[in-house]
Amino acid sequence: MRVVWQILAVAAISALGGQSVSAVRDNPWLTLALGALTTVLAVLVYRWVVGRTERRPVTELDPNGAAPALGRGTLIGVVMFGMVVTNLFTSGDYEVHGLGSPSGAVGLFGFMAAAAVTEELLFRGVLFRIVEEYLGTWIALVLTALLFGLAHLPNPDATVWGAFAIAIEAGGMLAAAYVATRNLWVPIGVHFGWNFAAGGIFSTVVSGNDTEQGLLDSTTSGNEWITGGDFGPEGSVYSVLFGVLLTVAFLWLAHRRGRLVPRRRRADRADATVRLPR
Repeated sequence: MRVVWQILAVAAISALGGQSVSAVRDNPWLTLALGALTTVLAVLVYRWVVGRTERRPVTELDPNGAAPALGRGTLIGVVMFGMVVTNLFTSGDYEVHGLGSPSGAVGLFGFMAAAAVTEELLFRGVLFRIVEEYLGTWIALVLTALLFGLAHLPNPDATVWGAFAIAIEAGGMLAAAYVATRNLWVPIGVHFGWNFAAGGIFSTVVSGNDTEQGLLDSTTSGNEWITGGDFGPEGSVYSVLFGVLLTVAFLWLAHRRGRLVPRRRRADRADATVRLPR
């Protein structure tokens, strides 16, 4: 039952926060404020429900070291998307026409922060972590990555290829980031940095959602395999390539640190929890 309570608690905050933020999208400062409030409430609710249902310290959201971990993750996400845009720019598929909307970037900061936190708490904090306890790192990574990709199919301009690309470059990579660090701050930072760079800085389409204009006034055009088409650069082969490379790097680091969890034997599954390597 713990997984049910945890999913319900995080999903409730996600839904409430998402509706509140969407309702004030025309006001960037209110969007920023409500996005920040959603992130704080989501973290507090996750710590509370996991602590109550699993009766353990919630080490994956330990506030000690949270700021540097978030900073490292955000830097990785921004650099990763920046590499995608750099390739699009050098091939003539991405053009900058000038300054876009700084206030729009402010609103997107709050919106993307709320989305990154709630999605990471749900997909990596609850689903991946619990599936990994029973089926091991590899199966949990594949299953939750596919689920993460499928969750993007209802987006307005989503495509099957776009959802598959998200599963590989984000679902797998963010789970690998969690395995390598055994905290949620790094994957939250990577997720936020990637999304904010995509919409808030470079003003591209994010996962098939036509968001407000960000810091730069830009256009993307060209071959859909290169640009991602209407789904945005997350559907680009460049994004898939860099996502796979980063996933391999995180998994290599996890292996070096002894943090990969093997599949549990059937006889061991009677235990509700497993002591994961930290």
